[in-house]
Amino acid sequence: MKSKIAMILISLMVLSNLVRSHTYAASENHDLAIVIDDFGNYMKGTEEMLNLPVHLTVAVMPFMPSTVIDAETAWKKGHEVIVHMPMEPKKGKKSWLGPGAITADLSDKEVRKRVEAAIDNVPHAVGMNHHMGSKITEDERIMRIVLQVCAEKGLYYLDSKTTENSVIPKVAEELQLPYIENNLFFDDVYTRAHIDKQARLLFSELDNNKETIAIGHVGITGPMMVSVLKSYLPQYHSKVNIVPLSALIHGREWITGKSESPFEGFGGDSDYIIGGNISWESAKIDIFS
Repeated sequence: MKSKIAMILISLMVLSNLVRSHTYAASENHDLAIVIDDFGNYMKGTEEMLNLPVHLTVAVMPFMPSTVIDAETAWKKGHEVIVHMPMEPKKGKKSWLGPGAITADLSDKEVRKRVEAAIDNVPHAVGMNHHMGSKITEDERIMRIVLQVCAEKGLYYLDSKTTENSVIPKVAEELQLPYIENNLFFDDVYTRAHIDKQARLLFSELDNNKETIAIGHVGITGPMMVSVLKSYLPQYHSKVNIVPLSALIHGREWITGKSESPFEGFGGDSDYIIGGNISWESAKIDIFS
């Protein structure tokens, strides 16, 4: 009985954290959430990316020089903010991860401490995904702690799928934590040709899936990502609803109510799904996870 009550409370926390001031109505079109990783360190393309006339999900690394300013700016521009939690990969140096990273040698207590601190360090975060993390996301001990903290804080989790052997689906389902999985990386190879190829490939994903998630980055590929998105966003918009990631978490439905999220900057309810008064012509326009 106690466990059932606990699960109900966790679900209510997550729903409460995702409440928005606008109502999102599911349409006959498919839905696309675009996630951009690696904010938080004055990365190349940051300003241009945040000025795109589309609801992005902005993944901000904690404890970095521009963590707070990037999260605040993203939120003020109507984007959704999530924590981009640095986690140890199978290959590469721990020093590449930045401060507060989750590594395999940490105790349970230290893992919890770092995840809680990271969430507290990123303003307006409603979810989490991982930076790198191919080693940690195969570690059930550690991911159980990470996801438990997310549940306690009312955050959902995006599995970026940096490994095929991720334990996130198994553990998240056991904890009844809302989670979702990435479908495509735009820029896992750092060339304009590859990013353009992936942007075209995304059309197939959109045709085959009711809900699609695609991840890109600021930083090394940031300027190229901005350029490619400017080219393809109008075409995506003609096929799908472009939505914040949490719109895919629980039935593609937003609950009407008060919120701190300032979506008015996108022209009101008519623009919550890209369109309305947004003018594409006037819009401003290495880390692999």
